[in-house]
Amino acid sequence: MKKIRKEKHLTQFELAEQADISEAMVKSIETCHAWPSGNTLQQISDALKTDIYHFFMPVASSLEVKDDVQSDLKRVIRQRYCEYVKELLDALE
Repeated sequence: MKKIRKEKHLTQFELAEQADISEAMVKSIETCHAWPSGNTLQQISDALKTDIYHFFMPVASSLEVKDDVQSDLKRVIRQRYCEYVKELLDALE
């Protein structure tokens, strides 16, 4: 989220205002001290004009990890992505 926010040249305060959440919440999410609800994720996604799944994509520099960790990471990403796509498809029905 932080990477996307910075690419859009937004401060934490500006994102908070656009997403209608507190600046403290933005800071907490970016520092991994809080996990946002689905509704909050959607508000942030809308404010950043990006799809939610982008928040779960790893940063390339973080992928240099041990094989067992990388395997677990791939599994979790696939699982979360599939769950997200299923929710979207269910919502469209």
